Amino acid sequence: MKKRWLRPGILAVGALSLSLAFSGGAASAAEPQDTINKGVFIGSTDVSGMTAEEARAAVQEEAEKELKSKVKLTVGSSKVEASAAELGMDWSNKEIVDDALGLGKSGNIVKRYKDNKDLEHQNKKYALEFKPDKKEIKSYLQKQKEKLDCEAKDGSLTRENGEFVIEPGVTGIVLNVEKSTKKVYNYMEKSWDGKGGEIALEADEEKPKGTQEELSQVKDVLGTATTYYGSTYQRNTNVEVGASKINGALLYPGDSFSVTAAVEPFNAENGYELAPSYESGKVVDSYGGGICQVSTTLYNAVLKSELEVLERHNHTMIVTYVDPSKDAAIAEGLMDLQFSNNTEHPVYIEGYGYGGELTFTVYGKEYRPEGRTVEYVSRTTNTSEPSGVKLYPKADADVGYLSQIQSSHTGVEAQLWKIVTENGETTETQVNSSSYQAVPVSYEVGVNSSDPNVVAMIQNAIANNDLAAVQNIIAGGAGNSQGGSGDDTQQSESQQQSESQAQQETPEQQETPAQQETPAQQEPPASEPVVDPPVPDDLIDIPSVDL
Repeated sequence: MKKRWLRPGILAVGALSLSLAFSGGAASAAEPQDTINKGVFIGSTDVSGMTAEEARAAVQEEAEKELKSKVKLTVGSSKVEASAAELGMDWSNKEIVDDALGLGKSGNIVKRYKDNKDLEHQNKKYALEFKPDKKEIKSYLQKQKEKLDCEAKDGSLTRENGEFVIEPGVTGIVLNVEKSTKKVYNYMEKSWDGKGGEIALEADEEKPKGTQEELSQVKDVLGTATTYYGSTYQRNTNVEVGASKINGALLYPGDSFSVTAAVEPFNAENGYELAPSYESGKVVDSYGGGICQVSTTLYNAVLKSELEVLERHNHTMIVTYVDPSKDAAIAEGLMDLQFSNNTEHPVYIEGYGYGGELTFTVYGKEYRPEGRTVEYVSRTTNTSEPSGVKLYPKADADVGYLSQIQSSHTGVEAQLWKIVTENGETTETQVNSSSYQAVPVSYEVGVNSSDPNVVAMIQNAIANNDLAAVQNIIAGGAGNSQGGSGDDTQQSESQQQSESQAQQETPEQQETPAQQETPAQQEPPASEPVVDPPVPDDLIDIPSVDL
């Protein structure tokens, strides 16, 4: 029998294999296959002896601490501090936990041997990596935009002692979200070190309206108008309060102005008094009575200035302080006077009421040619006289009470024409048309009586607007239910009411008590309703408003 001898080389490889197997086995015996070998770190966390789940939890805790570091974001002088987590940063290489678990336990026998030998001499450290999220960055910046923006502040004008005082506008700095998102993303991805930082965000300049140069050009009178008032303390107060709320309005090119928005709400808290106004032909007390004289006077100044009229309404019945078609009625929620600045420069509105004189003046930069004149002429196209009377029951007064509450008003159809003369040529343009109702004289009639037959007769007479029948019932001895002298009451109160209600302003029929107004009791003659200063030398046309 022959003996078989192993070659020396084969013996050497076998010995090495046994050694490797022994070393690997020794490591495996020291560290369970489902835990990480000793000497392994992820970031600064020692994960030795941890399961993969335990290691992930420990490393996540470390990552969250780093993600709490603050990054300062600035826009001009504004700043906010955001955590890295708020900017969408997150631990991105979570697969290294599996790598750490397999170190010294995966790969071929040579690799396992080498990895374990390396761990005996030096710890293995895996880097912790983070990655930002653009969507999260953008969302955060959009939420912080209001805090970061330094909005432009428009310039302002005030008029003190007959002189303009200018406060120029301030340039704004507004966050550019799109550009800033890219900048933050690049910084967080490439430069963030886990210890904070500062980023100057991208921003755009926002130019204000009203520079020193622009506002200094507002010095020319473009148009002005005056009407007269003088009635009860309450109505006078309402006129003056309304004018004060419009005074100082500054309109930049393209801006529009709503008179109703400027003067409402009509209540005591806003400075208004109860004053007589009209509702469906009846006199009632409402807050703001007289406010339409404010809008009317401003309307005439706007016409003289040739600003663009966007909305205007005439009253239901004719008023006395301006010619027909030169009025402008307003009613909260129903009617408005609106106009816009169609010039290339700011305009400033000055308005005040004092001593029975209400004046509005529009200032701006005169741009119209010299020698051009403009005139607004009211033309009556038709009139109609009222017929009969209108009777209203007064539930809290006895039969025998008869009081005039409304004088008669002639119905009028009118047009307003703008006449311009320039370079020797005259042109006429219709501005608006107005229709004012004919309204008969109105009375309130007492209806209380202990006699049901008398009540029935008086109510029937009211329903038929039969003044003669009412007077016959009263003259026939049908007095009040308390036995008082109805005739005496009628005579004194009727005369007093009739005198106090003469020449009243008429609002729109649709207006509610809080929206109506009553004109002055002592107005100047209708033939001189508006007192205007000399017409500016150069004027332009405005669109026709046919209402």
